[in-house]
Amino acid sequence: MSDQTTTVAELRQIMADFVAEREWEQFHDPKNLAASIAIETAELMEHFQWRRSEELDAIKKDAALMGQIREELADVTAYLLSFANCMGIDLSQALRDKMVKNAQKYPAEEFKGRF
Repeated sequence: MSDQTTTVAELRQIMADFVAEREWEQFHDPKNLAASIAIETAELMEHFQWRRSEELDAIKKDAALMGQIREELADVTAYLLSFANCMGIDLSQALRDKMVKNAQKYPAEEFKGRF
């Protein structure tokens, strides 16, 4: 399985099944899931805290560190998918809608190469 062959729906189902098998729905309310997303995102950020910009390319060459980063990103994704399941949000449509807004807010001809 890869990003090229896996749908968002399949990932959502993996999370829904995992949660249901453990009867964790009772704990997966929007507040707890939003907090979990923030906590896991902070854990991901810890891997970059205090690193200089010129050190960032070396991270990709460190297999152990990349493994930790990969796991934290998976945790963020897992809680994000669970949040979408809990709230009944279609992630694909939400992203498409947001990108339309972003394109209007940040026209390419005005923001190309800068913030």
